[in-house]
Amino acid sequence: MKLYLIGMPGSGKTTLGHALAAHYALPFLDLDAEIVARAGQVIPAIFLQHGEAYFRKLEAEVLRELAARPGSLILATGGGTPCFHDNLTVLNATGTTVWLDVPVEELAARLAAVAETASRPLLATAGPKVKWLQETIGHRKQFYEQAQLRCDTASCTPAAVAAQLAAAGVSTPPAAGLAPAA
Repeated sequence: MKLYLIGMPGSGKTTLGHALAAHYALPFLDLDAEIVARAGQVIPAIFLQHGEAYFRKLEAEVLRELAARPGSLILATGGGTPCFHDNLTVLNATGTTVWLDVPVEELAARLAAVAETASRPLLATAGPKVKWLQETIGHRKQFYEQAQLRCDTASCTPAAVAAQLAAAGVSTPPAAGLAPAA
């Protein structure tokens, strides 16, 4: 099983990804962390030195490498990942996509509560955060809506996602600590 989490910055992809990985006893990867490891520099430095187009190309390359790996994994993507280089097609073809659809006001509150704005180049250079979030989700929603599953609450839990996966007939490994059904 490959499970891909998509959504806006602050939607909880990394937090939920870690929890789902523990729930299913699967490896968790964060696409941004994989890009940083490959590039040898943090994302703001990549944007500053090479620009967004270069970053998006690198992002697509790393995504395709991860999608082609054998075995199961949970992957938190970057907020813009599904919107470039036909990445959403790759995600939907190689696994199950889950859109974490969190209201803009909640996203803004979460992003204000953590000191992560500097590590998010597009958000760091934006004006008013709520306005940027509204405009950006307006552009990205057409891609996010193509996810196979959608969690549209402010707090997606592993149990809620597991229930959606089961209802959709997605074959999942037994939850951590549970024996497989006989």
